[in-house]
Amino acid sequence: MTTKSIPEWFANKNVLVTGGTGFMGKVLISKLLLSCPDIGDIFLIIRKKKSYDSHARLQLILQQEPFRILREQYPERLKKLIVIHGDTIVEELALSAADKDRLTNNVSVIFHMAANVRFDMTLKTAIQTNTMSAANIITLAKQMPLLESFIHMSTSFCQCGESVLEERAYPSSISPETIISLVNTMTDDILESIKPKLLGKQPNTYAYSKALSEELVSKCGLPVGIIRPSIVAPSYKEPVPGWVDNINGATAVFVGTGKGMIRSILCKSNNIANLMPCDMAVNATIALAWQVGTKKFPKPKFLNATTNMENSFSWGSIYVIMKKYVRQNAFSQPLWYPSGRMTSSKIVHWLALLFFHIIPAYLFDILLIVTGKTPFMVRAQNRVNNGLELLQYFTMKEWIFHNDNLRDLQHQLCPTDKRTFFMDTKLIQWNEYILAYVLGTRQYVLKDDPSTLPRARRVLTYLYFADCLLKLVFGIFLIWIIYTTGRSLLSLS
Repeated sequence: MTTKSIPEWFANKNVLVTGGTGFMGKVLISKLLLSCPDIGDIFLIIRKKKSYDSHARLQLILQQEPFRILREQYPERLKKLIVIHGDTIVEELALSAADKDRLTNNVSVIFHMAANVRFDMTLKTAIQTNTMSAANIITLAKQMPLLESFIHMSTSFCQCGESVLEERAYPSSISPETIISLVNTMTDDILESIKPKLLGKQPNTYAYSKALSEELVSKCGLPVGIIRPSIVAPSYKEPVPGWVDNINGATAVFVGTGKGMIRSILCKSNNIANLMPCDMAVNATIALAWQVGTKKFPKPKFLNATTNMENSFSWGSIYVIMKKYVRQNAFSQPLWYPSGRMTSSKIVHWLALLFFHIIPAYLFDILLIVTGKTPFMVRAQNRVNNGLELLQYFTMKEWIFHNDNLRDLQHQLCPTDKRTFFMDTKLIQWNEYILAYVLGTRQYVLKDDPSTLPRARRVLTYLYFADCLLKLVFGIFLIWIIYTTGRSLLSLS
């Protein structure tokens, strides 16, 4: 019997998606609707947020770039999106009885994408949002008689204590159930006091909570696939090259450098930057759901969605190319000329932060106060420095990610599916990709209209000469200090 193609397999199947309002979730939903036109209903568990209810939040995301083609060419497919009011961190998902029956009796495929990706969460918040949510989804999934495939979105940085991440399960020293029990019974203060011992070699609560989530999913007894993308970056091709809607991870560095706020990054520049375009990661996620559903594996299938080592790219190379393109395509309202540097020396980095981050921020705020304006630079610079400190664990270390299962999955696809659900990172031309990354950041994150580019370039030219002048003055000042100090020492001798 010939194996069905991905669109054929998804035909008439109803799908449940959590985290559909997030970066990856938007790409996943739009891809399913565009490339699997005969798919059944797509149920989206969406919670109320601020002043927006679940339905209003869906309408907001439908106005964004991933859904443009659907709005313009296939508006009838958007009717397949069905909002389910709920909350993954609440027991029973806060579902009404009617919604629970609707899901349990109709869903064949689950994509559990919901997660909090902040590195600085408290232990309680991380376990509640990432681990307990997985447990709650599993409980619901076990009540679905039609379920054929359960895909859990993890991260390739879920086992940071390992130098090599294989495509297999990694049991934790303390069971997820025990940790959940601790979180539910202990105060925040006690949890934070024991956090270092619980985390062990994990650098933050995000990685720890995702590792626990993986263990829950891997032993749940359902037809499971666990996908581990590396650093999820803007799109390679879809919805358009360079699309991104957040300022997480590497994008924060792009923005900070382009705005002139980041002058130094602690990083081993020769380390591989394992960026994974969001559309390639989503394609691999959809294909994994198909593989789990058609192959009927006896145990969970793990897949590391990481850059192929045959087409790896270093942090240093990315940073050099990025600076070139942010200078050519200047961001609006830069604070200084983008001329940051990478260094692996903690001393050099600390000195650079002192002279190029901290001192200028205080001087700038003093100037604002003198002119009767509200100071903000010290506060902003503190946020930047805190963000850099959270990232430097990942920029100073290097991991080897085995991704044989990703390559095997590609080989199993029919020629049409290989083109539609592209995921071969060997095809990435990094120079072109970084240019699209910069332009996408400018347009979709910073909301800089293309018409602002000529003025932004003029401003950057002025800042370039100001930067040169400041370096000259600073150099003369250092020479004067050295000269006067030398004369004083000579006179004493």
